[in-house]
Amino acid sequence: MPALPQDTEERGPVTNLPLPRFVSMKAAEANVRRGPSLTHRIDWVFKRRDLPLEIIAEHGHWRRVRDRDGQGGWIHYSLLSGTRTVIVESDMANLYSKPDPGAMMVAQLEMGVVARIDECAIDWCRLMAGGYRGWAEKAALWGVESGEILE
Repeated sequence: MPALPQDTEERGPVTNLPLPRFVSMKAAEANVRRGPSLTHRIDWVFKRRDLPLEIIAEHGHWRRVRDRDGQGGWIHYSLLSGTRTVIVESDMANLYSKPDPGAMMVAQLEMGVVARIDECAIDWCRLMAGGYRGWAEKAALWGVESGEILE
């Protein structure tokens, strides 16, 4: 019998969670190291709470992450959260009252805005940002897979 797609999914050796996967920054600031220990040099400092990051590897208490620009390195797991967020990648992302471009527009989110995910359907995510809540098209967002559904 052929393997189902989820059976071939790569899993982290520490958490047994899927790799890659999205998380967010729990801390307001995080040192990003060249390797998975405190003895490794700091290459970057991420300075944005709730920034979406993609975990691409695990080693002990360390997670190898990258941001939307592909920059990253190793961060201690305690600085990361399972709370899902996205960052707006398009010039202006429209937030609608329903997952339909014909619905009433609630707000517009500028490029670089970080929003919390409430839920995601196939092509749309319901977001919370700046006191607004509404639906945005996934194509305008980084931090969620194209076919990913979140409830």
